[in-house]
Amino acid sequence: MPETVLVTGGSGYIAGWCITELLRNGYEVRTTVRSRGKEQAVLDAVSTQLDPAGRLSFAVADLTADDGWDDAVKGVDYVLHVASPLGGGATDDPDAMIAPARDGALRVLRAATAAGVKRVVLTSAANAASPSSYATQGVTDETLWTDPEDPTLSPYRRSKTLAERAAWDFMDSHQGSTELVTVLPGAVFGPILTTSNIGSVGIVGRLVSGRMRGVPRIGLEIVDVRDLADIHIRAMTSPDAASQRFLATGEFTWMSQMARTLREGLGAEGRRVPTRQVPDFAVKLVARFRDPSLREITPALGRRNHHSTAKAHRILGWQPRPAHRTVLDCAHSLLSHDAV
Repeated sequence: MPETVLVTGGSGYIAGWCITELLRNGYEVRTTVRSRGKEQAVLDAVSTQLDPAGRLSFAVADLTADDGWDDAVKGVDYVLHVASPLGGGATDDPDAMIAPARDGALRVLRAATAAGVKRVVLTSAANAASPSSYATQGVTDETLWTDPEDPTLSPYRRSKTLAERAAWDFMDSHQGSTELVTVLPGAVFGPILTTSNIGSVGIVGRLVSGRMRGVPRIGLEIVDVRDLADIHIRAMTSPDAASQRFLATGEFTWMSQMARTLREGLGAEGRRVPTRQVPDFAVKLVARFRDPSLREITPALGRRNHHSTAKAHRILGWQPRPAHRTVLDCAHSLLSHDAV
């Protein structure tokens, strides 16, 4: 009998690819949605890659409530906890992100351990294994924990760090057989399955459309969403992965390099991609007075620190795609979906 994997948040960008690759690898998949009305959209998205053939089922559960989680994990062998609620948008209340992410992870772990699930793979973020200052020079690995008490941290970075820390603390006190592994991705790009939830991919769309008039001096560790799904499955099944953190970052790439890749690789469709680099002070001014959504990225201006994925290569045999291929595949996918 094929094993069954629960993937949380099936309508999400990363979750959709995890579901797809699990089905491709012969697993039965159950995924959570917040309402029955979202089921068809998930089926339609996955069906762009393969026929689920009756191997994809659904459970209604919300990470902000206890209801439904016991039923969601019933009869499940593994859990990929990919989803993370991030609160209600821009807010000065740090708990608006922290509490939902942390409490959601604990709800999943409580249900999974009570059901005797073999292993839970939780999606954290490379931001949870980073120096507080992006300007710190050097290469870091999984042994580093971001300091959640640093007052300069953004709510997003603090929420991801505290959620992962809470998960490990919970497992330290758990006496059962369930194992935990965490995966810490960088900036996730690649093809989309649907236009309804494209996450960070919107950055590539803004570049291709020309809506981004200039390029900020920001470096990203680009990981392909397909490679991220792959490392989740490897972390789920590898005997040596138990109780480990794995960074899943890709090549460190300046946004100016991304722009050049798009201009040169897309031909006529890349003609609107900006090439002018925006000075740091200009980005900070816009973030302060015109576009508050940019405040999250201003600490990363001039970023120098990046991460090592040697552990994932050594233990899991994980080999991600080159960043330039991911960026171009992402752009071609957005263009084919008329999402630019």
